Amino acid sequence: MKNLILAAAFLLPSAVLAAQAVEVDARALTCNQIVQTIRQHKAVFVRTGFGGRSFRYPPSRCSLGDRRVTVSLQDINRKRCTLDYACVGDPNSIYNMSTHP
Repeated sequence: MKNLILAAAFLLPSAVLAAQAVEVDARALTCNQIVQTIRQHKAVFVRTGFGGRSFRYPPSRCSLGDRRVTVSLQDINRKRCTLDYACVGDPNSIYNMSTHP
């Protein structure tokens, strides 16, 4: 049961971000189209296979408890895109601290 709760806690933020954001498939767009979509919609969940990453534009708009990182992914032409405004959970943030020992 504890493992189920932990799994839900890790998956829930991704599901919440995906529900709020426009979802695109990185393998269906070029790098320029991905960047343009992120700028246009301000919040995008980019699928990169089984999982994905949440992107916010402008970069300073990450949620509390998140931090900005650089992400490299492949586009439709198998070209490597390096995007510098991915928002990921920051384990060192006070917003992600556990309340129990």
